[in-house]
Amino acid sequence: MTDLTRRTLVKTSLAGLALTGLATSAAPASATSGSAAPSAIPLVRKRLTLPTGIATGDVTTDSAVLWSRASGPGRLTALLQAVDDSGEILRGRYGFSRTIRGPLANEASDFTAKIQAKGLPAGTRFAMELNFEDENGHGEAVHGTFRTAPGSSKGEHDGGTEDPRGGGRSSSYSQSFVWTGDTAGQGWGINEDLGGMRGYKAMHATKPDFFIHSGDTIYADGPIAATVTEKDGQVWRNIVTEEVSKVAETLKEYRGRHRYNSLDANMRAMFADVPVIAQWDDHETTNNWYPGEILDDPRYTERNVNVLAARGRQAWQENMPIADAAALWRPGSYDAGQYQPARIYRKISRGPQLDIFCLDMRTFKSPNTDGKEPYATNILGQEQVDWLIKEVRKSKATWKVIAADLPLGIIVPDGAVNQESLANRDHGAPLGRELEIAGVLSAFKKFGVKNTVWLTADVHYCAAHHYSPERATFTDFDPFWEFVAGPINAGSFGPSEMDGTFGPEVLFAKAGRFAGESPRDGENQYFGHVDLASDGVFTVSLRNALGSVIYSKALIPEL
Repeated sequence: MTDLTRRTLVKTSLAGLALTGLATSAAPASATSGSAAPSAIPLVRKRLTLPTGIATGDVTTDSAVLWSRASGPGRLTALLQAVDDSGEILRGRYGFSRTIRGPLANEASDFTAKIQAKGLPAGTRFAMELNFEDENGHGEAVHGTFRTAPGSSKGEHDGGTEDPRGGGRSSSYSQSFVWTGDTAGQGWGINEDLGGMRGYKAMHATKPDFFIHSGDTIYADGPIAATVTEKDGQVWRNIVTEEVSKVAETLKEYRGRHRYNSLDANMRAMFADVPVIAQWDDHETTNNWYPGEILDDPRYTERNVNVLAARGRQAWQENMPIADAAALWRPGSYDAGQYQPARIYRKISRGPQLDIFCLDMRTFKSPNTDGKEPYATNILGQEQVDWLIKEVRKSKATWKVIAADLPLGIIVPDGAVNQESLANRDHGAPLGRELEIAGVLSAFKKFGVKNTVWLTADVHYCAAHHYSPERATFTDFDPFWEFVAGPINAGSFGPSEMDGTFGPEVLFAKAGRFAGESPRDGENQYFGHVDLASDGVFTVSLRNALGSVIYSKALIPEL
């Protein structure tokens, strides 16, 4: 947040106090009676507040989703102004200012609302002011920033000339982003004694243009206690709320999980300044779930996963700034609480150098088995497979990032026999879910797709994998990289075994000292950072929650 933004926030707050009658003076005393006249009783109106902060998401070259949650019923409104990097409002040819009145937030959406801002100039930094309006007028104003993706030098929304003050419209293609997953897992919640979720502060400090949350945005199945005694005897102290005291089953409890994470000041600060590209995985509902599953977990009174997933999905989509119209949850769109698949896989265009393809490896997932079926089983589903091949094939971006919520070659067990991801412990020819991914990789080769990079989280450690047909059983694909980063505030695990079907080579892997280790020292929590230079060099670094770089790899684009 810039100094200008902070000054504006203070002025807005003081003005609001005056308007609501909280700044008043008493009536003068009577000079003749010797008794004081009664003071005027001000009419105090309760202003709407934004108790869980603000966020932007799915920001492209010309659009952004603006999100917040109100303290009561009201209409979301936004003021967007183009600014330079010091926060000064730009005028003239670089100037842009727009006020947008968005939808009503009400109880049906847990008082959340989103605005899809379109027609924005590319490569432009915006100062953003969000508030909610009711019959008493505008409430609390919260400020943030974001930058639209760079456009082409001849693009419709790009001036093609860089503003000498560092902001406004720019033809520079350079940008950076971070990714990770796994927030508030294994009972490790917000510990304010340690400064809260420090990994979010470390990511924010890199000043990224956007953030990919690769899934497990909450841990609905992991209760959070006030204190946890660690292996070495130290006591971890969590902020706690009613909704995190047990596994989430009701819609209120799922919503409460998202509200809980927003209590962290580091996360709120980052989301106000850094656009989010959100994915979901299993813990937004329950561990390792798949559609149609019936739980045997005694902690649950509701054992039908489809019912739980409907509630978890509703809460997730209410709280994530996701843009695709087909994915936007609306009140009443679920039938009697039953889970109905809806599309959240999508493409985010980030200019000539970069397209992000967000996968959904949960909604259409087949039951967890040993993964050795002699026929293809779903990890994406045929419709998503067709979409992915088509969209990646026609992408003109230099780099195509496949944001996956599950890893490709890492073995992720679900019990003694069954597998949670697609790797099946068999190093031979593809079977089961592997056949679906084999088809995707083969199609990329067939259509001459270059410069694909897979980014993921899920396994609670960080790693760099290179896949190549010369090491693989299945050979009909071109070499590619997969990078793994996480957790950001959860127990550490790994490293895990690899499946050799697609020929992975582990170039780097780092995990905590033991399974379930707390995030206390920050060295076992990980995120990835990508610097995409104007010349197309794609530099990936893996970092810990203290911000230290522990691995780096520069990828040169194939022409």
